[in-house]
Amino acid sequence: MPASPDGAPPTVSVALCTYNGAPYVRQQLVSILAQTVPPAEVIVSDDGSTDRTVELVRAVWERQRPPGTTLRVLVNETPLGVVRNFEQAMGACAGEVIALSDQDDVWRPDKLELMLAQFGARPDLGVLFTDARLVDDGGQPFGSLFAALEISSADLAAFGSGAAFGTLLRRNLATGATMLLRRSLLDAARPFPAIWVHDEWLAILAAATSTIDWLPERLIDYRQHSRNQIGAAKPTLRRKISKVLEPRADRYELLAARADVLVERLDELGADPAVIELARRKAAHERFRAALPASRPRRVRAVLAADRAGDYAAFSSRGRADVLRDLLQPQ
Repeated sequence: MPASPDGAPPTVSVALCTYNGAPYVRQQLVSILAQTVPPAEVIVSDDGSTDRTVELVRAVWERQRPPGTTLRVLVNETPLGVVRNFEQAMGACAGEVIALSDQDDVWRPDKLELMLAQFGARPDLGVLFTDARLVDDGGQPFGSLFAALEISSADLAAFGSGAAFGTLLRRNLATGATMLLRRSLLDAARPFPAIWVHDEWLAILAAATSTIDWLPERLIDYRQHSRNQIGAAKPTLRRKISKVLEPRADRYELLAARADVLVERLDELGADPAVIELARRKAAHERFRAALPASRPRRVRAVLAADRAGDYAAFSSRGRADVLRDLLQPQ
């Protein structure tokens, strides 16, 4: 969608999903309503909270509603789960751009202003995400989201060089809590596949069908606490070693199945055949990993051959580091 003739940014809806968020939701909603460019609407989709979440949302709204902003609260009698709840919230949004919001973060006052300026100036932009400041339960900062996810400068450079799809095919870098998306992307994304997380799905479809980009600013405080359903774990050496040595289980079959679902959707959308072929090769690589024998010595020749062919560098989340994982991981 092109920028408005008078230079005004596109209208924005906030999709705020909640579930037993009473300790934090007030602070988050206050930060949303205090934006320098207020949203046109806030859609709150509550997934069956048993605490005071919905009551607190309505109380904040009564005290702080900005002129020109509307509120709609959806309450699920039967919980939908995180992905379906976000799909419902986004589907209820009417704005040209949708901002995703968790219940326990805090937005910087100029978050929407900075991000909407990008959508207004770039008609091709489908998804925009940012870095975030990691904070603990009490709001004390302890690092950045990009650092915790070990996002490299090469990863980020891919978004400006046309290589975003291949990068996201290896692993997701776009965290939903920081994300704005053009509403038209929902036409391609819905229904959300059950085996994909909503932010990963939106990001990779944007990379395949439009443009996805990022901003370096840390525009939210991304709260990490014991009740996070999805969060950012600190990349400690102990955690990395445990990942290498954990049992293989069905992880690679799941990754292959996700790639199959992606291929099917891209076929339906008439996406670039080269992009679809990459997704097919991703599925084949993950099935190769799933079929590796239980005996570690018997894996060596096949794993090293796949590495020489460039498959690990192209399709594994940790690139060639996953060669070591596949050589050492127990079945």
